[in-house]
Amino acid sequence: MTKTYDKGITGLLLVDPYNDFLSTEGKAYPRHKEISESVNLLEHLKAIVDRVRKVGIRVFFVPHHRSEPDDFDTWLYPNPNQVRAKKSQIFAKGTWGGEFHPDFQPQKGDVIIKEHWSSSGFANTDLDHQLKMHGLQKVIIIGLLANTCIEATARFGSELGYHVTLVKDATAAYSKEAMHSAHEVNGPTFAHVIVTTEELLAQL
Repeated sequence: MTKTYDKGITGLLLVDPYNDFLSTEGKAYPRHKEISESVNLLEHLKAIVDRVRKVGIRVFFVPHHRSEPDDFDTWLYPNPNQVRAKKSQIFAKGTWGGEFHPDFQPQKGDVIIKEHWSSSGFANTDLDHQLKMHGLQKVIIIGLLANTCIEATARFGSELGYHVTLVKDATAAYSKEAMHSAHEVNGPTFAHVIVTTEELLAQL
C-alpha cells in the first residue's frame, strides 16, 4: 500500500501561528474563540506538528505580513482585510502579538517562508520555490483562518499542481458559517483530501 504522506514528497504548511491568533490574550483570539475551542484547535495543531516532526515531514512556517503603521499608505488598492489589519495593527512587527506562539517555535530543518501580504501563502512569496527545491508535491495545510489564508493558500497550491490536504479541525474561523463554507462548500472544489486531525494522524 502506498503511503499517502511520504516524507520525501510531503510538507506541512503552518499558516500564521502568531500570538495574536493563538494566544488567549491575542488581538484576534476573541473573534474565533468559540470556533477554535469547539474544535480543540490548539491541541490539534500541536498534535499534527509533533507527529510530522517525528515522521520526518518538513514544517514550513507560512506567516502573514507583520503590520506596521505606514502599511499601504502608498498602495493603489489595499483590500478590506488589509485596511482592517492596518487599523488594528494585528501581528504588529516588533510586538508580542507578531511573534510566533510559544508552542510553535521554528526548529532546525524548518523553513520560514517570506511573509504574505494578503491571504495566499503562495502569492508574492517564496513558498512555491521552497517546496520545489525540497522536491515536495503534497502539502498539508493547517492554521488560520479557514476561509481566508487557509483557503487562499490551498486554492493557489492546487492551481500550481500540488496535492492539497485540508484538516477541518486544525483551523478556525470567525463564524460557523465561514467554517462550513470553507470545508463543505468551497474546499471540495479544490482540495484533494479533507480530513479531521484524528484521520490525518492515522495516516501519518
